[in-house]
Amino acid sequence: MTEAATRRTPGTPCWTSLMVHSLAATQDFYHALFGWEFTPGPQQLGAYVRAAQGGRPVAGLSELPPERHLPVAWMTYLASDDADETAEMIRACGGTVAVGPLDADESGRMLIASDPEGAVFGVWQQGEYAEASESGAPGTPVWHELMTRDSTGVVKFYRMVFGYQAESAPSPDSGCRTLRLDGRPVCALQSVGSALPRDRGPHWMTHFAVADVDDAVRRVISSGGRVVRPPSDGRAGRTATVADPEGAAFTVVQAGRR
Repeated sequence: MTEAATRRTPGTPCWTSLMVHSLAATQDFYHALFGWEFTPGPQQLGAYVRAAQGGRPVAGLSELPPERHLPVAWMTYLASDDADETAEMIRACGGTVAVGPLDADESGRMLIASDPEGAVFGVWQQGEYAEASESGAPGTPVWHELMTRDSTGVVKFYRMVFGYQAESAPSPDSGCRTLRLDGRPVCALQSVGSALPRDRGPHWMTHFAVADVDDAVRRVISSGGRVVRPPSDGRAGRTATVADPEGAAFTVVQAGRR
Protein backbone atom coordinates (compact mmCIF):
# COMPACT_ATOMS: atom_id res chain seq x y z
CA MET A 1 0.00 0.00 0.00
CA THR A 2 1.45 3.37 -0.98
CA GLU A 3 -1.55 5.68 -1.05
CA ALA A 4 -1.93 8.13 1.84
CA ALA A 5 -5.14 7.79 3.79
CA THR A 6 -8.07 10.03 3.02
CA ARG A 7 -10.65 10.34 5.79
CA ARG A 8 -14.06 8.94 4.96
CA THR A 9 -17.19 10.24 6.64
CA PRO A 10 -18.26 7.76 9.37
CA GLY A 11 -20.95 5.46 8.00
CA THR A 12 -19.66 5.54 4.43
CA PRO A 13 -19.07 2.08 2.90
CA CYS A 14 -15.29 1.97 2.64
CA TRP A 15 -14.29 -1.66 2.03
CA THR A 16 -15.71 -5.04 1.10
CA SER A 17 -14.30 -8.46 1.84
CA LEU A 18 -15.00 -12.15 1.35
CA MET A 19 -14.05 -15.21 3.42
CA VAL A 20 -13.91 -18.40 1.33
CA HIS A 21 -12.96 -22.06 1.61
CA SER A 22 -10.61 -22.09 -1.40
CA LEU A 23 -8.66 -18.86 -1.78
CA ALA A 24 -6.78 -19.94 -4.91
CA ALA A 25 -9.92 -20.97 -6.83
CA THR A 26 -11.72 -17.78 -5.75
CA GLN A 27 -8.83 -15.64 -6.98
CA ASP A 28 -9.03 -17.39 -10.34
CA PHE A 29 -12.78 -16.69 -10.58
CA TYR A 30 -12.55 -12.98 -9.82
CA HIS A 31 -9.47 -12.52 -11.99
CA ALA A 32 -11.42 -14.00 -14.91
CA LEU A 33 -14.48 -11.86 -14.14
CA PHE A 34 -12.99 -8.49 -13.17
CA GLY A 35 -9.32 -8.79 -14.09
CA TRP A 36 -8.29 -8.41 -10.45
CA GLU A 37 -4.67 -8.88 -9.42
CA PHE A 38 -3.75 -9.91 -5.88
CA THR A 39 -1.16 -8.94 -3.26
CA PRO A 40 -0.66 -10.28 0.30
CA GLY A 41 -2.57 -8.48 3.06
CA PRO A 42 -1.99 -8.08 6.83
CA GLN A 43 -0.57 -11.28 8.31
CA GLN A 44 -2.75 -10.98 11.42
CA LEU A 45 -5.71 -11.84 9.20
CA GLY A 46 -4.28 -15.23 8.22
CA ALA A 47 -4.46 -16.31 4.57
CA TYR A 48 -5.52 -12.92 3.21
CA VAL A 49 -4.98 -11.06 -0.06
CA ARG A 50 -5.98 -7.65 -1.35
CA ALA A 51 -7.60 -7.52 -4.78
CA ALA A 52 -6.45 -4.62 -6.94
CA GLN A 53 -7.87 -3.09 -10.10
CA GLY A 54 -5.47 -0.93 -12.08
CA GLY A 55 -3.05 -1.05 -9.16
CA ARG A 56 -5.62 0.29 -6.66
CA PRO A 57 -7.05 -1.89 -3.84
CA VAL A 58 -10.76 -2.69 -4.21
CA ALA A 59 -11.52 -5.69 -1.97
CA GLY A 60 -10.11 -8.28 0.40
CA LEU A 61 -10.22 -12.07 0.17
CA SER A 62 -9.36 -14.45 2.99
CA GLU A 63 -9.46 -18.20 3.52
CA LEU A 64 -11.52 -19.87 6.21
CA PRO A 65 -9.80 -22.46 8.42
CA PRO A 66 -10.51 -25.99 7.08
CA GLU A 67 -12.59 -26.89 10.12
CA ARG A 68 -14.94 -23.91 9.75
CA HIS A 69 -17.83 -24.69 7.41
CA LEU A 70 -19.49 -21.28 7.28
CA PRO A 71 -21.70 -19.72 4.59
CA VAL A 72 -19.71 -17.59 2.16
CA ALA A 73 -20.85 -13.98 1.63
CA TRP A 74 -19.46 -10.60 0.71
CA MET A 75 -19.30 -8.24 3.69
CA THR A 76 -19.58 -4.45 3.61
CA TYR A 77 -17.42 -2.36 5.94
CA LEU A 78 -18.64 1.03 7.17
CA ALA A 79 -16.17 3.78 8.05
CA SER A 80 -15.61 4.92 11.63
CA ASP A 81 -13.36 7.50 13.28
CA ASP A 82 -13.22 5.32 16.42
CA ALA A 83 -13.95 1.59 16.11
CA ASP A 84 -14.11 1.10 19.88
CA GLU A 85 -16.69 3.85 20.31
CA THR A 86 -18.71 2.47 17.39
CA ALA A 87 -18.65 -0.99 18.99
CA GLU A 88 -20.18 0.49 22.14
CA MET A 89 -22.89 2.22 20.09
CA ILE A 90 -23.70 -1.00 18.22
CA ARG A 91 -24.24 -2.86 21.48
CA ALA A 92 -26.25 0.00 23.01
CA CYS A 93 -28.57 0.11 20.00
CA GLY A 94 -29.37 -3.61 19.95
CA GLY A 95 -26.66 -4.95 17.64
CA THR A 96 -23.97 -7.56 18.34
CA VAL A 97 -20.19 -7.28 18.05
CA ALA A 98 -18.79 -10.69 17.05
CA VAL A 99 -15.11 -9.91 16.34
CA GLY A 100 -12.90 -7.09 17.61
CA PRO A 101 -12.22 -4.28 17.67
CA LEU A 102 -8.71 -5.34 16.65
CA ASP A 103 -5.76 -3.89 14.74
CA ALA A 104 -4.82 -4.91 11.18
CA ASP A 105 -1.23 -3.74 10.71
CA GLU A 106 -0.90 -0.10 9.76
CA SER A 107 -4.07 -0.35 7.68
CA GLY A 108 -6.41 0.38 10.57
CA ARG A 109 -8.67 -1.05 13.25
CA MET A 110 -11.71 -3.17 12.53
CA LEU A 111 -14.61 -5.14 13.95
CA ILE A 112 -17.35 -7.42 12.65
CA ALA A 113 -20.89 -6.95 13.93
CA SER A 114 -24.52 -7.67 13.14
CA ASP A 115 -27.56 -5.41 13.29
CA PRO A 116 -30.70 -6.28 15.31
CA GLU A 117 -32.11 -8.22 12.32
CA GLY A 118 -28.95 -10.34 12.00
CA ALA A 119 -27.30 -8.71 8.94
CA VAL A 120 -23.51 -8.93 9.28
CA PHE A 121 -21.31 -5.93 8.49
CA GLY A 122 -17.83 -4.67 9.29
CA VAL A 123 -16.59 -1.41 10.76
CA TRP A 124 -13.28 0.05 9.62
CA GLN A 125 -11.22 2.75 11.32
CA GLN A 126 -8.55 3.48 8.76
CA GLY A 127 -4.95 3.85 9.78
CA GLU A 128 -1.95 5.26 7.99
CA TYR A 129 -3.07 4.00 4.58
CA ALA A 130 -6.41 4.01 2.80
CA GLU A 131 -7.97 0.66 1.97
CA ALA A 132 -10.50 0.96 -0.80
CA SER A 133 -10.72 2.98 -3.98
CA GLU A 134 -14.25 3.12 -5.35
CA SER A 135 -13.56 4.97 -8.58
CA GLY A 136 -16.60 3.66 -10.44
CA ALA A 137 -14.38 1.90 -12.99
CA PRO A 138 -15.22 -1.68 -14.03
CA GLY A 139 -14.22 -4.13 -11.31
CA THR A 140 -14.70 -1.71 -8.41
CA PRO A 141 -17.45 -1.71 -5.75
CA VAL A 142 -19.81 1.19 -6.45
CA TRP A 143 -22.85 0.68 -4.19
CA HIS A 144 -24.02 -1.25 -1.13
CA GLU A 145 -27.57 -2.19 -0.13
CA LEU A 146 -28.94 -3.86 2.97
CA MET A 147 -31.47 -6.49 1.91
CA THR A 148 -34.00 -6.99 4.71
CA ARG A 149 -37.58 -8.11 5.24
CA ASP A 150 -38.74 -4.78 6.65
CA SER A 151 -36.49 -1.72 6.90
CA THR A 152 -38.76 0.18 9.30
CA GLY A 153 -37.12 -1.05 12.50
CA VAL A 154 -33.55 -1.55 11.36
CA VAL A 155 -33.26 1.91 9.82
CA LYS A 156 -33.40 3.35 13.35
CA PHE A 157 -30.38 1.25 14.34
CA TYR A 158 -28.23 2.53 11.47
CA ARG A 159 -29.42 6.10 11.98
CA MET A 160 -28.44 6.01 15.67
CA VAL A 161 -25.07 4.31 15.14
CA PHE A 162 -23.89 6.10 11.99
CA GLY A 163 -26.05 9.23 11.78
CA TYR A 164 -27.70 8.41 8.45
CA GLN A 165 -30.58 10.45 7.10
CA ALA A 166 -33.09 8.01 5.55
CA GLU A 167 -34.98 8.99 2.42
CA SER A 168 -37.79 6.88 0.94
CA ALA A 169 -37.84 6.17 -2.79
CA PRO A 170 -40.26 8.19 -4.98
CA SER A 171 -42.36 5.04 -5.31
CA PRO A 172 -43.47 3.84 -1.84
CA ASP A 173 -44.03 0.35 -3.23
CA SER A 174 -40.34 -0.05 -4.06
CA GLY A 175 -39.46 -0.62 -0.39
CA CYS A 176 -36.15 1.22 -0.83
CA ARG A 177 -34.70 3.83 1.50
CA THR A 178 -31.59 5.73 0.49
CA LEU A 179 -29.23 6.48 3.38
CA ARG A 180 -27.48 9.85 3.19
CA LEU A 181 -24.61 11.51 5.03
CA ASP A 182 -24.32 15.28 4.78
CA GLY A 183 -26.98 15.13 2.05
CA ARG A 184 -24.96 12.67 -0.07
CA PRO A 185 -26.36 9.18 -0.86
CA VAL A 186 -23.96 6.53 0.41
CA CYS A 187 -25.97 3.27 0.58
CA ALA A 188 -29.54 1.97 0.80
CA LEU A 189 -31.92 -0.32 2.67
CA GLN A 190 -34.12 -2.51 0.51
CA SER A 191 -37.23 -4.18 2.00
CA VAL A 192 -37.85 -7.37 0.04
CA GLY A 193 -40.27 -9.15 2.40
CA SER A 194 -40.74 -12.84 1.65
CA ALA A 195 -38.41 -12.58 -1.37
CA LEU A 196 -35.44 -12.65 1.01
CA PRO A 197 -33.57 -15.96 0.54
CA ARG A 198 -34.46 -18.34 3.36
CA ASP A 199 -30.91 -19.62 3.63
CA ARG A 200 -29.39 -16.15 4.04
CA GLY A 201 -31.62 -13.85 6.05
CA PRO A 202 -30.98 -10.08 6.04
CA HIS A 203 -27.63 -9.23 4.44
CA TRP A 204 -25.61 -6.48 2.80
CA MET A 205 -25.23 -6.72 -0.97
CA THR A 206 -22.17 -5.35 -2.78
CA HIS A 207 -22.61 -3.91 -6.29
CA PHE A 208 -19.59 -4.08 -8.63
CA ALA A 209 -19.32 -2.03 -11.80
CA VAL A 210 -18.78 -3.85 -15.10
CA ALA A 211 -18.43 -2.60 -18.67
CA ASP A 212 -21.21 -4.91 -19.90
CA VAL A 213 -23.64 -6.69 -17.56
CA ASP A 214 -24.63 -9.39 -20.07
CA ASP A 215 -21.00 -10.20 -20.85
CA ALA A 216 -20.20 -10.30 -17.12
CA VAL A 217 -23.01 -12.82 -16.57
CA ARG A 218 -21.60 -15.01 -19.32
CA ARG A 219 -18.18 -14.85 -17.65
CA VAL A 220 -19.69 -15.82 -14.31
CA ILE A 221 -21.32 -18.91 -15.82
CA SER A 222 -18.25 -19.96 -17.78
CA SER A 223 -16.11 -19.65 -14.63
CA GLY A 224 -18.35 -21.89 -12.53
CA GLY A 225 -20.67 -19.31 -10.95
CA ARG A 226 -24.43 -19.04 -11.33
CA VAL A 227 -27.12 -16.46 -12.01
CA VAL A 228 -29.36 -15.48 -9.07
CA ARG A 229 -31.32 -12.78 -10.90
CA PRO A 230 -30.85 -12.39 -14.67
CA PRO A 231 -29.97 -9.05 -16.30
CA SER A 232 -32.72 -6.43 -16.20
CA ASP A 233 -33.11 -2.67 -16.50
CA GLY A 234 -34.25 -0.65 -13.50
CA ARG A 235 -33.70 2.50 -11.49
CA ALA A 236 -29.97 1.75 -11.18
CA GLY A 237 -29.57 0.96 -14.87
CA ARG A 238 -28.84 -2.54 -16.10
CA THR A 239 -28.02 -4.98 -13.30
CA ALA A 240 -27.85 -8.69 -12.53
CA THR A 241 -27.30 -10.64 -9.34
CA VAL A 242 -24.90 -13.57 -9.54
CA ALA A 243 -22.98 -15.89 -7.24
CA ASP A 244 -19.42 -17.18 -7.38
CA PRO A 245 -18.62 -20.92 -7.26
CA GLU A 246 -18.76 -20.93 -3.44
CA GLY A 247 -22.15 -19.23 -3.41
CA ALA A 248 -21.22 -15.64 -2.49
CA ALA A 249 -23.85 -13.44 -4.11
CA PHE A 250 -23.17 -9.98 -5.52
CA THR A 251 -24.68 -7.60 -8.04
CA VAL A 252 -23.07 -6.36 -11.24
CA VAL A 253 -24.14 -2.98 -12.57
CA GLN A 254 -23.32 -1.20 -15.82
CA ALA A 255 -20.37 1.14 -15.18
CA GLY A 256 -21.30 4.77 -14.94
CA ARG A 257 -24.98 4.14 -14.11
CA ARG A 258 -24.80 4.46 -10.32
